[in-house]
Amino acid sequence: AGMEWTTMNVLVSGGAGYVGSHAARMLSRAGHEVWVYDNLVFGHRGAVAPGRLIEGDLLDVDRVAGVLAEKRIDAVMHFAAFAYVGESVTDPAKYYRNNIVGTLSLMDAMRRQDVRRFVFSSTCATYGEPRSVPIDESQPQAPINPYGYTKLVIERALSDYAKAYGWGYAALRYFNAAGASEDGDLGEDHDPETHLIPLVLQVAQGRREHVTIFGDDFPTPDGTCVRDYIHVDDLASAHISALEKLGPGVEFRCNLGTGRGTSVKEVVEACREVTGRPIPTVVAPRRAGDPPALVADSSLARRELGWTPRYTSIVPIVRSAWKWHESHPDG
Repeated sequence: AGMEWTTMNVLVSGGAGYVGSHAARMLSRAGHEVWVYDNLVFGHRGAVAPGRLIEGDLLDVDRVAGVLAEKRIDAVMHFAAFAYVGESVTDPAKYYRNNIVGTLSLMDAMRRQDVRRFVFSSTCATYGEPRSVPIDESQPQAPINPYGYTKLVIERALSDYAKAYGWGYAALRYFNAAGASEDGDLGEDHDPETHLIPLVLQVAQGRREHVTIFGDDFPTPDGTCVRDYIHVDDLASAHISALEKLGPGVEFRCNLGTGRGTSVKEVVEACREVTGRPIPTVVAPRRAGDPPALVADSSLARRELGWTPRYTSIVPIVRSAWKWHESHPDG
């Protein structure tokens, strides 16, 4: 009958951040024992359950190994990374050190304590410019920025570790994470904020003058960029499904998206509908490296992980985000 389901002790690195905090909470609700390891550079103490935060740096191998031993960790869920694409181009050293060296350092600590289950936040940025849309996992991975490359390096390392050391891992390639917890008490709070939905909602709140649309001449139905927005709780549930299916040598490499593309203009329209407020837009030139459309084919995740996203259209996703932004105007 396969593996008996057991409670695991899980270390969530970057668990004070946006996706990590939602996953940590869902893990503990699913009955697992959860510890969050975060340096709070981008994470928020308030996003972690009381008594569950261990402050520290991933580059400190001894510290991480000590935590793995002391908490008798069975599996690591790894969210800690820098994720600003533009910044990765202007400051690649920061990205190589944090996303590659930091992650390999975490993996060293795991080898030291013989922890072999790893769930990794990867990204559709590992594909680079897509050959065709929707993107499935057979497409070549050819990142066009340092951020995407740092994630691809770790995917390769994990595959090598699975073969050499008997690790089981999942590399989950997120499309655009969006939305906030249904409870309305966990949501998105980045500084600087670069994600579209929070930026548009800040305009609705009167905190910004307008939304800037970068390019309205793309080869898409309305000329603006099309992206696949996946609700943060749906991302979290995929991580838990993956974790519970990992065994020695098991390799999952899956896209996580809804399979449905939404344009920038459609996002703005959804925000107007949800908030009932006028949201002025200004068109600016395209940004370098913005592909016209990124949409996931995530049928592999549905098949292999038995995962189905609950949010499949933009309005409910925006509604969850608005509930959070309205009740937490300062994050």
